[in-house]
Amino acid sequence: MARLVLTNANLLDGDAPAQANRVVVVEGERIANVSDAPPSDVTAHDRVVDLGGRTVMPGMITCHYHSTYRELGSVPAPYGLEHPPAYQVLIAAENLRMALECGFTGAIGAGCSNDIDASMKRAIDDGLIPGPRFVPSGHELSTTGHANDANPWYWDLREWGAARCCDSADEFRAAVRDEVKRGVEMVKLFVTGGHGVMAPKSRMEMTRDELDAAVDAAHARGARVRGHIVNKPAILAAIEAGVDVIDHADEMDDECIERMVGAGSFVAPSCFLPTVILEAMGASTLGFAASMRAELDRMLEVLPKANAAGVKLVVGDDYGAVGFPHGRYANELEVYVRDAGIAPLDVLRWATVHGAELTGRGHEVGRVAPGYLADLLVVAGDPSRDITVLQDRDNLVAIIKGGQLFKDTLAA
Repeated sequence: MARLVLTNANLLDGDAPAQANRVVVVEGERIANVSDAPPSDVTAHDRVVDLGGRTVMPGMITCHYHSTYRELGSVPAPYGLEHPPAYQVLIAAENLRMALECGFTGAIGAGCSNDIDASMKRAIDDGLIPGPRFVPSGHELSTTGHANDANPWYWDLREWGAARCCDSADEFRAAVRDEVKRGVEMVKLFVTGGHGVMAPKSRMEMTRDELDAAVDAAHARGARVRGHIVNKPAILAAIEAGVDVIDHADEMDDECIERMVGAGSFVAPSCFLPTVILEAMGASTLGFAASMRAELDRMLEVLPKANAAGVKLVVGDDYGAVGFPHGRYANELEVYVRDAGIAPLDVLRWATVHGAELTGRGHEVGRVAPGYLADLLVVAGDPSRDITVLQDRDNLVAIIKGGQLFKDTLAA
């Protein structure tokens, strides 16, 4: 079998600081070897590329991903019913292709309408469309009066849209089982208001019995659970219930951090959207944004503590919301370096090692090591020194997924 031999590489393996003059050998879909010298048995069939010091790193994973979002909030229609399902499929296919083009070889869903995520995963896996390794989500599960549902009661909507309401532990248990049957691997719960929705952050959407039932039902069927969770009591309840990834966690503090580390909870802080909103608004406010500056500043202050303590932080945000288009994924990494003062190498670890662990494939994805799947980026520049180099797609010299070159300008 012909091999791809990348020599003279600046290696970011997912764990260690940059290592110069390394050689990475790809055979089939996996990394065959990482060493200081090319293999002694190179043949004419092998492709040997001198990278001249360019960086080899793991493909990144965006862990809060809405495949069907496109200018969400700009169309006066019920949430998730802005477009026909077939049109939303095309939006999702374009967004997922874009994620791969931006160097994200993995993505984890955070909610969609019309069961589209599961079909996207199947289409990607079958080679019908290009895209990252995808963990599909589904409807947002919450209770009547769901914080993300502004539709008047008298509309008497019979379609779920992007939300699915449940009002007891038994209803949540049944809904989770049905979502998993439809192909969901990451169940989305709306547990509180706050962080970008009009309902206050103190508002609890679910009881503890409902939360426990949803988590138990998902885990019993091999699915994971994520929750839109902002206030501290809900964060602590989610940790105790076994929610796998806490989205936003705005009121995370020292007690939350300690419990997250003990439980192995993942956190997607998603600070990029509020940063963009505040930059665009200037001195004005948008209802829920009146306290956004203070909440963002507080999160940026606590993130270094969480990072140092060992919380499994991941990247990802509500791309596709109005004024916040898909494709700016790498800009998010800069926010954590520039505004929270976290080392680029640590943020890269969030985007690779931690993301891979959240997918359940940390044993074979997220690192550059022998036996791992060859999900790799070749980058002009060193992101551990200047994380902004990932924002220019021209700096992504090669994008490799499972040993296949999705982008190949290695000879350029």
